[in-house]
Amino acid sequence: MATITVNGKKREYQGSPDTPLLYVLRNELDVTSPQFGCGLAQCGACSVLLDGKEIRSCITAVSAAAGKEVTTLEGLPERWAKQKNLPPAEAAKTLHPVQEAWIEEQTPLCGFCQSGMMIKATELLEKTPSPTVPEIKAAFTTSGASAHLCRCGSYFAIVEAVQYASRLMAKGGAK
Repeated sequence: MATITVNGKKREYQGSPDTPLLYVLRNELDVTSPQFGCGLAQCGACSVLLDGKEIRSCITAVSAAAGKEVTTLEGLPERWAKQKNLPPAEAAKTLHPVQEAWIEEQTPLCGFCQSGMMIKATELLEKTPSPTVPEIKAAFTTSGASAHLCRCGSYFAIVEAVQYASRLMAKGGAK
């Protein structure tokens, strides 16, 4: 049995410790934002944060998450509220600035890759609060297991959304 913390909640998993984290999240814990894209860590659709670092959950064994914090798209609002020490009433109605930016900029086309894109953007902005365009492009292309792929080609919109999220985060969130 493995105990993992997903979006701030301790969860138990009874299956094989070698099971990919993606399968446990989606099939056992009903956390559906990470997507199965390629199964080879080559597209980024399955990205989650593991102790604040983006990983590809399709190739990461659930045992690797034991004792660590897994954050998915669903957990970004709580992550932001915790970072900003928001009171519970305010935290309950708060989106993460990355999510706000994606909505405001109308970034997704089909949306399949966007959960992974927002996870990567969150990792980037937590390390580099005001990234340049080349830094944003590098984050999505050369700084991980492989490039994040968008089948619809919304890369320009993603860069703009990251820039917008950066501005929101600098102001403390909310438009």
